[in-house]
Amino acid sequence: IKLMKSLAFIPARGGSKGLPNKNIKNLLGKPLINYSIESAKTSSRIDHIVVSTDCDEIAGITRESGVEVLYRPEEVSNDESKTIDTLNFHYDFLKDYDIIVILQPTSPLRPNDLIDECINEFLIGDYSNLVTGYYCKFQEFGSHNNIRRQDVKGFFYDDGSLYILTPSLIKKNQWSGDNIKKIVNKRQFTFEIDDEIDFLILEQLIKNYGQKF
Repeated sequence: IKLMKSLAFIPARGGSKGLPNKNIKNLLGKPLINYSIESAKTSSRIDHIVVSTDCDEIAGITRESGVEVLYRPEEVSNDESKTIDTLNFHYDFLKDYDIIVILQPTSPLRPNDLIDECINEFLIGDYSNLVTGYYCKFQEFGSHNNIRRQDVKGFFYDDGSLYILTPSLIKKNQWSGDNIKKIVNKRQFTFEIDDEIDFLILEQLIKNYGQKF
């Protein structure tokens, strides 16, 4: 496997309508963002970790963890902002790395070896980007005549846990390319936190499965 410089990039803005201050909300004894920071630290393939934020409190918690902070302005930190906008804002910093591993703090549960496995998978193939997720079988009610779930082909849905992009994709303002590597995550690792109910579900999952996987 060829050697390349890998950056773990954790986007964590301060505002959230669904669950105020969710990125630093206490989840079983530690701020939510710390789960993603600790995941990055367990990887042997990550060369550097950064957190991108507009929030002084998030920045403080990040620095306490020994991780570098990249500040971003309000125009890439509001409800309409997308992660690709944030990546573009930091492009001059990111361009020094070969691959950017994006870890969303709102998807805190990852197997300990997930990051290394995904980086290895990405490097051995000729992929444009990589994403973790699962196949879901949703069909709009009324669009079928009581079709069995087993007969629905389904589609791959990204779970927010891990994305790998390259600076060249980011420069083109593309969230994905034309040769995507899809990594299917185990179900307990696919839960995202958008609101209070999600938070309660994640608390119970961690209690059941433990904080180390």
